[in-house]
Amino acid sequence: MSSSDEKGQSPGATPQEGEHLHEHRHEHVHHGGAAADHANHAHEVTYADMTQQDRSQSSEKGDFPSAEKTSLGTDEEIGNVDRSNDANDPTSSTGFLRKWYRILRAPIHLFIWLVFTAWWIFGLIKFRKTKNWLIPFLVYLAITLRIITLWIPVRYVMNPAKIVWRHTVFRVYELIPKFLHRPLAAIGTVGVFLLGTLVPAESGDNTRAGRAQALFGLVVMIFVMSVTSRKFSAIPWHTVIGGMLTQFIIALFVLRTHAGYDIFSFISGLARTLLGFADQGVVFLTDEDVPKLTWFLIGVIPPIIFFVALVALLFHVGLIQWFIGKFAVFFFWTLRVSGGEAVVASATPFIGQGESAMLIRPFVPYLTLAELHQVMTCGFATIAGSVLVAYIGLGLNAQALVSSCIMSIPASLAISKMRYPETEESLTAGRVVVPENEEDKAANPLHAFANGAWLGLKIAGMIVATLLCIIAFVGLINGLLTWWGGYWGISNPDLTLQFLLGYIFYPVAWLLGVPPGELLQVGELIGQKIIINEFAAFLALTTDERYTSLSPRATIIATYACCGFGNIGSLGTQIGVLSQIAPGRAGDVSRVAISALVAGVVSTLTSAAVAVDTKPGEYAVPSETCGVSDSPPVA
Repeated sequence: MSSSDEKGQSPGATPQEGEHLHEHRHEHVHHGGAAADHANHAHEVTYADMTQQDRSQSSEKGDFPSAEKTSLGTDEEIGNVDRSNDANDPTSSTGFLRKWYRILRAPIHLFIWLVFTAWWIFGLIKFRKTKNWLIPFLVYLAITLRIITLWIPVRYVMNPAKIVWRHTVFRVYELIPKFLHRPLAAIGTVGVFLLGTLVPAESGDNTRAGRAQALFGLVVMIFVMSVTSRKFSAIPWHTVIGGMLTQFIIALFVLRTHAGYDIFSFISGLARTLLGFADQGVVFLTDEDVPKLTWFLIGVIPPIIFFVALVALLFHVGLIQWFIGKFAVFFFWTLRVSGGEAVVASATPFIGQGESAMLIRPFVPYLTLAELHQVMTCGFATIAGSVLVAYIGLGLNAQALVSSCIMSIPASLAISKMRYPETEESLTAGRVVVPENEEDKAANPLHAFANGAWLGLKIAGMIVATLLCIIAFVGLINGLLTWWGGYWGISNPDLTLQFLLGYIFYPVAWLLGVPPGELLQVGELIGQKIIINEFAAFLALTTDERYTSLSPRATIIATYACCGFGNIGSLGTQIGVLSQIAPGRAGDVSRVAISALVAGVVSTLTSAAVAVDTKPGEYAVPSETCGVSDSPPVA
């Protein structure tokens, strides 16, 4: 890219305005001096798949695959990267299909568009009064836009939009003195938080006082992360302010608008539907009465295996990477994080904490300490799609789980940058690159699906074994504590680990806005989630009489607060995965692990603090509308 219009810096911007994102340009041990070369292209955004040839070429220093040598392309070209070694061989089935697809590409796209156009128009006319029209329209719009972008490059739309932006909003931004940018942004963000929290009417236990209490808790968490920062003067406040504001806007969109409610209802309905498909496999293997059993082994494990296999299939055809790339570009531009951080943050809710790091495998040995901290924080802050369907199968609030996964992305970026700000130069600064994983590439979609099924079985087995051992170990600890406490006269209730954790996290529950009479129970659930894991906390929330009787508000807060992998067990998992990917960085991974765990837990808690102003019963989704309620939430 040669012109300033093609770079992140706008025309006429001074060098000082463009340099504040990458002001640390010195050499350091992780990058071997390569950072200086990449700093010259800090504002060039590259979205690409890294091919085997690109990876075999190393830079002059550090033996790192140079971003300048990656295969670049339009959105259309990227979406059609060859996924198999025989993709261009006309004698293979894959090559044969690709050959005919290229020949018949235009009529195929036209046919697909006409079918969905007819489907949308028919549904709009016939069911406009009985079914929700928004979701079908969004599906039709997405398909239409995708087909258009396969023929017309996106730049023909984006370049005029950039020109309009730079000569309207950005001009106003430039007129404001630079020293006022951050204070005004902070004041505006506080104003949005206050309006979104205090203006909506009260309903039931959803009072303004309770919302103000949760908002105060959010301020306390931000203050604690700031004062305990590794280097307070290096905190990128643009990322912090933008991340917290994005998180809050997502919460308002989901909980306060017709569109947000319908979209997330639809997504959660689709997730619930996956359970039914897994049940069909269970019926075939056992009996039609088996799926009716309320066993964890029957209701949770099969959906995990099926979902992981499905993700592997979608990943093979490139759909997952496409979505991840779009999310990554959004977070890269809006929150000014490095390309590697943006990719991992965007991927974690879809494919999990270990698998997301695999997406940037070639970059991991060269990540800065702050980037390692961010990668781990993202993993601790949210949950993966594979276990999301499992938690929905437990009967938890599907929309709360789905929205929490999305909200935790910007929150983790903001909290991590407060706790561990960047003081080095990132090799992926100014680039969003999704490398191709040649080692684990499947030969075809069937191979990918089979590999995914095997991976799902291993994940399910690990979950079963971990739960069995951890729950048994907690039982052992509780037995010892109860015996010891009996000699102190503590017997009603017994002295247990849950009892102790409830009082330890009692103040945390209060900061989240939990009603006074339920602080101890929610504190116990948060403690179980951190000390044991979120499985144990969610299982208790849905099966233990002590927690099933919680008020709707306390249940929602507990659901958000526990929706993350931030626990002791995941700490070992992340250290193991990252150390295997980059053995030379094992010491650095261990060095930032505890800090990342704390940041990840706090990120999840901030989602609970900003998403508690819900009305009891608003998440009831009638099945006849396919998971979409025609009645929006009422605050």
